[in-house]
Amino acid sequence: MPALCRDCLAVYETPPPRCPQCRGPRIVSHPELFDLSIAHLDCDAFYASIEKRDDPSLAARPVIVGGGTRGVVSTCCYVARISGVRSAMPMFKARQICPDAVVIRPRMAHYADVSRQIRARMAALTPLIEPLSLDEAFLDLTGTARLHHAPPALSLARLAQQIEAEIGVSVSIGLSHNKFLAKIASDLDKPRGFAVIGRGDTQDFLRDKPTSLLWGVGAATQAALAQAGIRSLADIRRQDRAAMARRFGTQGDRIWRLAHGQDERRVSPDAPMKSVSAETTFATDIADPEALRDQLWHLCEKVSARMKAKGFAGRVVTLKLRRKDFSAQTRQRALTEPAQLADTLFTTGSALLAALDPGPCRLIGIGYSDLCSAADSDPVGDLLDPGARARAGAERAIDRIRARFGRDSIAKGRGWDAGD
Repeated sequence: MPALCRDCLAVYETPPPRCPQCRGPRIVSHPELFDLSIAHLDCDAFYASIEKRDDPSLAARPVIVGGGTRGVVSTCCYVARISGVRSAMPMFKARQICPDAVVIRPRMAHYADVSRQIRARMAALTPLIEPLSLDEAFLDLTGTARLHHAPPALSLARLAQQIEAEIGVSVSIGLSHNKFLAKIASDLDKPRGFAVIGRGDTQDFLRDKPTSLLWGVGAATQAALAQAGIRSLADIRRQDRAAMARRFGTQGDRIWRLAHGQDERRVSPDAPMKSVSAETTFATDIADPEALRDQLWHLCEKVSARMKAKGFAGRVVTLKLRRKDFSAQTRQRALTEPAQLADTLFTTGSALLAALDPGPCRLIGIGYSDLCSAADSDPVGDLLDPGARARAGAERAIDRIRARFGRDSIAKGRGWDAGD
């Protein structure tokens, strides 16, 4: 069984308990280790890791990246996770269970810059890179062994070392024969992990996993499957493929194939990002429209920061509400011109909100979709909104001040209330 030391990159025909050359314990071995070429690279606690890198005094402290008492955790370091803090957890709860945590507001433009540095190092290995977000991507290293004089597994281990040494962020890697399994593998050995799922062990690995493991199977689909007596991948595998398709449509066929470890999707560098959005779940239900607008502004700034960092503009605005009884409302509006500004998103989202009678809400979300390049995306203003151009100029001025002096150096009046 081939093996690889992830500390000194020595290669062995059989796995030693420790590396004979560097005495390191981080040995990865698998019968197909040097035959697989589809990988998923995932940065470990990306935002929090960057904050710790930039401020060494935070190295041993629990760090939460998020904001406000009504916001949610964007991410947290592994020290905070020991206390039970998790991504998307309401901030009030995170502060309760980890009162010693250092809470830091997200710096999306800075995180995007670090992401570009990591992406450049991936591109040195293969042009077949499919980003999923700032901190994760698929890579296809098929046919690169001759170019790099090393099998994909060795190239990936070297890449992980390079990213950690030169950028100061650790990554975890999943290696497999398709994207679905590579993404699962990258989460098996975090942080600083390297896990492999080969063709030979795919069926045994998937056998008794829950349906929630499948990509695209959320709470609603899990409930629908459970009504049919399907709670695990083993239950799916006992079903006839055609029967699954008849009962659940195209999704039924897709989850049947994934439950059998089948995923024909290629790693596509040109796969477009479809939307950029943000949402928050409130500590207590909110019915007051003005309080909802305060929360909406906070989310609009977050979405806009991501859009600006990626150079995107959106043609459609989508508002999402979840009521006290968990029922959901979604409304969309097409824009007359593509936009990336928080002001445009907030103005449009506020109009969509005003047209609803939401009652007490437990969640609100907002986002841009139908994305395009942000070139010349600021509004010119019209008779219905003559102040649009002036507000756009003010927002760009705020962006320049924040870029120089930090995100908290300036904010609109509504912004202070939304984040605190």
